[in-house]
Amino acid sequence: MSDTQTLIENRPPTVATLFLERVAATPNGEAYRYPVPAADGKGGPDDWKSLSWGQAAERVFAIAAGIIDLGIQSEQRVALASNTRVEWILADLGVMCAGGAVTTIYPSTNAEESAFILSDSESRILIAEDAAQLAKARERRADLPHLAHVVVVEAADAIAVDGDPEGWVLSLADLEARGHAYLAKHPEAVKERIATITAGQLATLIYTSGTTGRPKGVRLPHDNWSYMAKATVATGLITKDDVQYLWLPLAHVFGKVLTSGQIEVGHVTAVDGRIDKIIENLPIVQPTYMAAVPRIFEKVYNGVAAKARAGGGAKYKIFQWSVGVAREYAKVTQDNFRRTGNATAPLVLSTKHKIADALVYSKLREAFGGNLRAAVSGASALAPDIGYFFSGAGIHILEGYGLTESSAASFVNPGEAYRTGTVGKPLPGTEVRIADDGEVLLRGPGIMQGYHGQPEKTAEVLEADGWLHTGDIGELSADGYLRITDRKKDLIKTSGGKYVAPAEIEGQFKALCPYVSSIVVHGADRNFCSALIALDEPSILVWAAESGLEGKTYSQVLAAPETNRLIETYVQTLNEGLQRWQTVKKFRLLPRDLDVEHGDLTPSLKLKRPVVEREFKHLIEEMYEGSREA
Repeated sequence: MSDTQTLIENRPPTVATLFLERVAATPNGEAYRYPVPAADGKGGPDDWKSLSWGQAAERVFAIAAGIIDLGIQSEQRVALASNTRVEWILADLGVMCAGGAVTTIYPSTNAEESAFILSDSESRILIAEDAAQLAKARERRADLPHLAHVVVVEAADAIAVDGDPEGWVLSLADLEARGHAYLAKHPEAVKERIATITAGQLATLIYTSGTTGRPKGVRLPHDNWSYMAKATVATGLITKDDVQYLWLPLAHVFGKVLTSGQIEVGHVTAVDGRIDKIIENLPIVQPTYMAAVPRIFEKVYNGVAAKARAGGGAKYKIFQWSVGVAREYAKVTQDNFRRTGNATAPLVLSTKHKIADALVYSKLREAFGGNLRAAVSGASALAPDIGYFFSGAGIHILEGYGLTESSAASFVNPGEAYRTGTVGKPLPGTEVRIADDGEVLLRGPGIMQGYHGQPEKTAEVLEADGWLHTGDIGELSADGYLRITDRKKDLIKTSGGKYVAPAEIEGQFKALCPYVSSIVVHGADRNFCSALIALDEPSILVWAAESGLEGKTYSQVLAAPETNRLIETYVQTLNEGLQRWQTVKKFRLLPRDLDVEHGDLTPSLKLKRPVVEREFKHLIEEMYEGSREA
């Protein structure tokens, strides 16, 4: 048996046990960094504070003991509705150490859906970030008979009002004080509770993001997370010397993988979920690795392109040249590494790359903090040409793949041997096979127990022998690299009987057009493909100012014929590389960007195709008006 197999097969039953082991091994080692408002109160840069593993354990144990004192028993649910912050991690660990199960709720979730999740999960405690999250629970309290307490992270917002039952609202500080008092009487209570937790016991109930209809609760036991902790570290992608910048929503399953792996290896994690602080934080945190979703890399790429264009024609030409060099360099070096084990390039290309590095790439790396060894991308496909650009610029994006139903991390690209355009190889212990219709099937220790209270839905995707139907179409290379081509349900069949993978076309367009924010390719049962295109506001306004449209609003720029002609040139370029039945014959510019607030994207920034197509149906019908459906 290999060392990796031994490591994984001899895993403890729960991450709570791993946490105890980590605290015992490195009690004084730095565990978390987190921002606090500047002391001068004038809106300057945040101060950053740290927690050692020992200090983190003290707070985790206090939260766990407080939860035990409030009556939480094995597998009973405690919901968490908060942005990503250090208290989220401490509370999650506290619930886990108390033997409870965490139900995650995105803070952007509206009151109705929050109430559905709280009710369906029968959550007994809600840990709410602030007054806004408390208000959602209070609004629907009559529908939530199981909800006994709301614990508010922001102490100033933990205010009871007339009509609240006594003790219904308390602050996180109150809960920790209660825990300390409980531990004074029962000092071994938390460790004793951890010792009772079994591998199959429910740890996390995560509701799917609902790209199509009401979310389902995915039941993930303690053993899933213990496996993820060991398997992700076994890949060699993270080490004890790493510094992770964690801003992804912790309500998403990917966030749980990142926190579990960190506990196993013991590196530092800087935690701040404020999206608008990413650019400011990167030079401060100077991470060695971070995880993101493709939309973030697309926006960075578009932003760099817009900045280069604003610098004048010569600067923009240099940027365009450097993009081409980066992509060629990445393709050549990755191919050479695959064939020979050496990421080399011919002398002429290496010389060009060195010049482009001095002019463009080095500045881009500095913007990421200067120490970034790798970035992990997941949740949806990254356009390969964007991946090749970052790869050639020295920012190595390692795409991975998984579902909530498989504890997120089923595949990841292996370090230096990564291949842009693939999601890498399966984690140690995970099996994969491709069904006759191209669907990716998974089996292994990361697979869910099933959907909460929905055995018939579980049976639709989970076979009796453990194989999970992912709903994704993919291809496996001879040496085990997986490429996802599309969602099975998203494949378009035109009225002419041809199959089209919209995500592939959308990815190509994002790499071609520096002004696009989102694109939705449509064509099911139609006689040609069309597209709805949303433009990135900052980028297109920079172009507008240079193109005789200065002073125009975003809406006015979108309506301008010049803008339509600009995007049409990119659509024509796209079509040149497509098969005839894939080409986008018509397109319409959307009047606004797609976002979470309008329900176009899930909180993890996945596209909700049915929602977008329903909202902009009039634009779709306009494109097909008068066309023959044959």
